[in-house]
Amino acid sequence: MQSPLFSYTEQQSQDRYTVQNPQLLRVALTGHDDVLARKGAMVAYQGLMDFDGEYQNQNQRTALARTGEGLDLMRCSGQGTVYLANLAQYIHVVDVDQDGLTVDGAYVLALDSTLHTEVIAVDSQYGISGSGKYQLNISGRGQVALMTSGQPLMLQVTPDKYVNVDADAVVAWSSALRVQMQAQTHSSNIRRRRGNTGEGWELNFLGQGFALVQPSEVMPPQNAQIGQGAAAQFGVGQHGAHGQNQNNAWN
Repeated sequence: MQSPLFSYTEQQSQDRYTVQNPQLLRVALTGHDDVLARKGAMVAYQGLMDFDGEYQNQNQRTALARTGEGLDLMRCSGQGTVYLANLAQYIHVVDVDQDGLTVDGAYVLALDSTLHTEVIAVDSQYGISGSGKYQLNISGRGQVALMTSGQPLMLQVTPDKYVNVDADAVVAWSSALRVQMQAQTHSSNIRRRRGNTGEGWELNFLGQGFALVQPSEVMPPQNAQIGQGAAAQFGVGQHGAHGQNQNNAWN
């Protein structure tokens, strides 16, 4: 049998994480610690492997129920190689160091089991209850595999050059950065999207580090009802655009 398909062969590597192609991740487990991956992300494996649901402690379960942010993971262990993917999204491996990484949990494909995760809140400049954005802070030393819809943009943030990013397009940023949610609108109209531009909330980054942005965003529902909470209306809550991203990504 002959076919151009035979050019898509396995890429051999000694690295723990290898991007097999832009949308498929190869993880070597032989001689390494377990890897935590999003549930259902395994597309193939070789060797003697075990897959088990990862235990969530009470704090993690409470944070997920209260904020909609968190990770629903499986533990991959054994001797061999596992291949991970999700909805043909682009995959990027990031080294986490002492500075830490803040991410949108919906875009985490896999991470080292030695890393620590914690849900944090990003406050709105207006101080409105419920109008902030919840993210996941990853600390320790190890690697994490992120996903983006399309090829991303890495923006450098320096003390003399701050960066503004759409809250529904941001994927991750350096934990050391100072960040605040804001909307380009008058405070008396903060419960409305910006005029007829279609733009809503954004994140303002200051300090030294980077912000990772994907070329895609899910628009908040235009018929959102007042009374569901500002976060839901502005597309950054469990029922807004962030929630839609997360639900689409995890299903």
